[in-house]
Amino acid sequence: MAPERERTPAGATASTRARVRLDQPRPPRRRLLPEWDPEAFGRLSERIARFLGTGRFIVWMTIVIIVWVLWNIFAPGDLKFDNYPFIFLTLMLSLQASYAAPLILLAQNRQDDRDRVNLEQDRKQNERSIADTEYLTREIAALRIGLGEVATRDWIRSELHDLVKEMEERRDGHVVFPAERSAGRDVEDR
Repeated sequence: MAPERERTPAGATASTRARVRLDQPRPPRRRLLPEWDPEAFGRLSERIARFLGTGRFIVWMTIVIIVWVLWNIFAPGDLKFDNYPFIFLTLMLSLQASYAAPLILLAQNRQDDRDRVNLEQDRKQNERSIADTEYLTREIAALRIGLGEVATRDWIRSELHDLVKEMEERRDGHVVFPAERSAGRDVEDR
């Protein structure tokens, strides 16, 4: 048996390009720049920004500058690496500031994103709480309305008292008809 060949289109629609399979992912492309994890870079920038905002950083930076200046003033001539105008020190401080500013901004942007997510979650929680409160308010109102139709303790006592009185009267032989009882009761209630 002959090996199977891939069919190539013939005619006006024929193409010399290789067919692209849409049911399979493309192979990864080569990249000129190195890849990095944006979350890891963001976490690192936040750590650096937090350190730059501490008193410890200010103390260390002050110590380094003082040592730098004293070394370049009092050290022997051949050991000095940055003479009086301290141009190299200025360059180093400028370089530190040029990296610190974007790192701080990146950390602030990440904090803003976290705050935005937290605010959205708080808003949704507040909406749920308001909905629950409204539901409970409606339920309490329905219970109050329903409670008006329920027999109260005093009403049940008065009915039982009337029944006991009626039974005692029947036992004694004096029968009171319901019409008389209600007429007498109306008079007593006044």
